[in-house]
Amino acid sequence: MRVLVTGGAGFIGANLCRTLSAVEGVSGVVALDDLSTGSPANLEGVAGVELVEGSILDTDLLGRIVPDCQAVVHLAARPSVPRSLADPLATNEVNVTGTLAVLDAARLHGGAHVVVASSSSVYGANPVLPKTEDLTPMPVSPYAVSKLATESYALAYGHSFGLPTLAFRFFNVFGPLQAPGHAYAAVIPAFLDAALAGRPLPVHGDGRQTRDFTYVGTVCSVLADAVQRRVTDPRPVNLAFGTRVSLLDVVDLLERELGHPLERAHTDPRAGDVRDSQADQARLRSLFPEVRPVPLDDGLRATIDWFGGSR
Repeated sequence: MRVLVTGGAGFIGANLCRTLSAVEGVSGVVALDDLSTGSPANLEGVAGVELVEGSILDTDLLGRIVPDCQAVVHLAARPSVPRSLADPLATNEVNVTGTLAVLDAARLHGGAHVVVASSSSVYGANPVLPKTEDLTPMPVSPYAVSKLATESYALAYGHSFGLPTLAFRFFNVFGPLQAPGHAYAAVIPAFLDAALAGRPLPVHGDGRQTRDFTYVGTVCSVLADAVQRRVTDPRPVNLAFGTRVSLLDVVDLLERELGHPLERAHTDPRAGDVRDSQADQARLRSLFPEVRPVPLDDGLRATIDWFGGSR
């Protein structure tokens, strides 16, 4: 089986390519990436992975790549809630039109199994915890709207054309290869970048907002299993495990792992951010009963080790 990973040189994509390259039955992996946020360095030394530089908006390119692949894991996106507030049209173009292009290429060229990445941000202002997939989505940012469209298009292609699809809602994925040091960095790499440089940790708001952090290795093991078994579902599926940790709790864990106190610099809350997030994992467990998530402490330790070695 040959697998196409869109966004394959990015954080989750490159980790997934590494995982798939070691999976029995996967004969090759194609990483399609425009390198706007990904890097070829993320795939250095990974055997069996072909990096193709290009955009998911290039339908001719998709038409050349997709027919040779039996599975597609669609991770390419314009990430970040703040980035979507700065340029909603660009976020829509990549995340919505780009997803539609990938799905249509799969439909037109052999009906590959397509797994897409949605986001917990689709729950938005819905206050109910934990977040079950049957809750009414209430997105509060252009990014969240674009991810709701991503999953909706994927599931609609399943219903309309019989395309085998699976839509995962990711929750605050973290781990090695996640880029720090820019205005749109996710919270854990932003914290680690500051901590290892001796700067105060940037905490938006009071820091008591909660997240369901998921280690990238766990996410990749689920994605690889989904590809191998061609798992499908007509409904979206949370990819997280029901943990609920505040940002201040994460700082405390980092202090314990690093062995010294960390200064915090509180700033204004970010527009478009959700206050609390926690997944209901029942649907995920029904589809992937063997999955064993990496505990937060272990994931943070592995991430710290990678950050220290990458500096």
